Amino acid sequence: MPIDLKEYDPGPFFDEMLSSRNRARPIARELLTLFRKMDDGELQVRQHAADLAIKEMGVTFTVYNEDEGGMIDRNWPFDIIPRIISKQEWDQVEAGLKQRVKALNLFINDLYHDQQIVKDGVLPAEVLAESKNFRPQCVGVEPPLGVWAHICGSDLVRDVDGTMYVLEDNLRVPSGVSYMLENRLVTKRVFPELFESYAPLPVNEYPTDLYEMLAALSPRSVRRPSVAVLTPGIYNSAYFEHAYLAMQMGAELVEGRDLFVDTDDTVYMRTVDGPQRVDVIYRRIDDEFMDPEAFRSDSILGVRGLLRAWKAGKVGLANAPGAGVADDKVVYAFVPEIIRYYLNEEPGIPNVPTYRCMYLEERQYVLEHLDELVVKPANESGGYGMLIGPRATKAERKTFAGLITKNPRNYIAQPTLGISTVPTVVGQGLEPRHVDLRPFILSGKKTTVTTGGLTRVALRKGSLVVNSSQGGGSKDTWIVDVD
Repeated sequence: MPIDLKEYDPGPFFDEMLSSRNRARPIARELLTLFRKMDDGELQVRQHAADLAIKEMGVTFTVYNEDEGGMIDRNWPFDIIPRIISKQEWDQVEAGLKQRVKALNLFINDLYHDQQIVKDGVLPAEVLAESKNFRPQCVGVEPPLGVWAHICGSDLVRDVDGTMYVLEDNLRVPSGVSYMLENRLVTKRVFPELFESYAPLPVNEYPTDLYEMLAALSPRSVRRPSVAVLTPGIYNSAYFEHAYLAMQMGAELVEGRDLFVDTDDTVYMRTVDGPQRVDVIYRRIDDEFMDPEAFRSDSILGVRGLLRAWKAGKVGLANAPGAGVADDKVVYAFVPEIIRYYLNEEPGIPNVPTYRCMYLEERQYVLEHLDELVVKPANESGGYGMLIGPRATKAERKTFAGLITKNPRNYIAQPTLGISTVPTVVGQGLEPRHVDLRPFILSGKKTTVTTGGLTRVALRKGSLVVNSSQGGGSKDTWIVDVD
């Protein structure tokens, strides 16, 4: 049977490919024309081919499985229908992301020096005082190039009117970029004819851009600095990405036990040929585990003396320790003010409207409208620890009311957005599924933004949760230049 789009119904949500039933938006006409020439059996065959390619390529992610009592590897869930965004729109998004990261780096630097933004009353003192990710050990440090958050992943969503918003910023150890790169390779395998009609901007320069950014942090002036990717190990959920990026950059993949800091505060890697100096470390370990001398003394993942080496200027670290102070959903609520304060500009991409429970009036509104709002704790990630009010039980809302009342600084709330949809393969046909987008921004001597990013898709019908650990998948993201 031919694929029937007449029954495709995104409901009240903004669909990025169809403006109404069976009517393609201009940017998706070629794609929809191809679908109309296919039958539902062929669509299923191509999805199966993509699944086999992912298995063959070893593209996995790790999750904790309670039933099996441990960590298990799963094949990366991928949908073959690409998401398409016009270059004209993307140019505006890219400018807004660069502006945002520039302001956030100035903000982080200020917090570890004069804290002028607090003195001027733009950021409440209690937000900083109760920050879980502010590191007193980093006060007064001047990182190379003045950059703290070298790699940032900001999550973007569309509302029902098509407006793009920043949903949150990830500045500690943002993950997902390897899947963005692999998604493009798989799409080329299963839909080669689409690349004859479209010319999506490439994404494969990212490993080169990442290496150049990291190399610029080297304390030594050498032709090719020694760069290492520091991973917690094979049981980490993002281990595939750690190994993938190390291989793509020609960098070393190391665990904490592979490194040591000498008495001269220099970092060395243990090799069969003896110690080898390491100039730059792309760390994929949270602050508190990276150095048992400076942070958690019981950590076996990090390197004793690593912070000391960084502060002595003997090694570059990305992201810099302490950058996570801006990776706080309460700080997120102040980012528009942060941009105005440091840059004297209006935000290029708006925040989702956000209620800050630390303020009495806003807290009262949240408590009275829990059935309508999404409530998020300040420092959780992956979709954990939050309340989706319209889908929560009365008991769950009561529990959250108590949590908010007990610690209001730790919570924000946002309206339940009508997040946009994109056609997704379900069985032998296409159905709308909700998506978000995580572009990756690199900050060093220059700032670069991936052309698109990782589109995550909620594969479960009606779900708004796109995280792979909770049943989500991903799509290839195309930025195309259209007339």
